[in-house]
Amino acid sequence: MDALLLSTAVIFVAELGDKSQLMAMTFATRYKVRDVLIGITVATAIVHLASVGIGAWIGDSFADSQHIISIIAGVAFLLFAAWTWRGDELTEEEAGKAKASKGAAIFAVGVAFFLAELGDKTMLATITLATQEGWFGTWIGSTIGMVAADALAIVLGAALGKQLPEKVIKIGATAAFVVFGLLLIAEGAGWL
Repeated sequence: MDALLLSTAVIFVAELGDKSQLMAMTFATRYKVRDVLIGITVATAIVHLASVGIGAWIGDSFADSQHIISIIAGVAFLLFAAWTWRGDELTEEEAGKAKASKGAAIFAVGVAFFLAELGDKTMLATITLATQEGWFGTWIGSTIGMVAADALAIVLGAALGKQLPEKVIKIGATAAFVVFGLLLIAEGAGWL
C-alpha cells in the first residue's frame, strides 16, 4: 500500500508540466476524452510494467546495498527536479502528429504515448521507485498517478485553455522532486 501511495504521488507530480500532458490535451481536441484516457492508460500500464520490472531487478540484485541505492535514487530525483525545472515542451512536429493521426483513436493515442514515455522522466522515476518499493504497488500507483495528471490536464485545458499557471506547476513539481531526493539521500546516508 505504501508503494502504491508513494508512486501515485511521485508520478503525479512528475507528470505535471510534462509533454505527455500537452499531448493529452492535443488528442482531446481531436478524439473523445474517454478514448484518449483509455489509450493513455494502456500505454502507461505497459511502459510502467517494464519500468517496475527493471527497478525490481536492480533492487533485488543489490539488496545488500540498499543505502547506496537510496543515495543514487535521491540523486536521480534531484536530476528529475532539474529536468522538470528546465521544462518539457511538445514540438510542433509532435503536436502535428497528434492532430493529424488517423485510425482508431485508442490505438493512435496509445502508440503515441507509449513512444513518448520511453526514456521519459516518469519512466525513470518509476524504475527508481521500484528499486525500493514493491513492484505491484509501484506499477499500479505510477499508472494511476500518470493517468490522473493527464486527465487533470485534459479537464483544465478544456476549462482554462492557455491560462494554465505553468510556472507555478513547474515550481511545485521541482520542489517536490528536491524534497523526495533529499529525503532519499538522508535515508541512504543513515541520517533518518
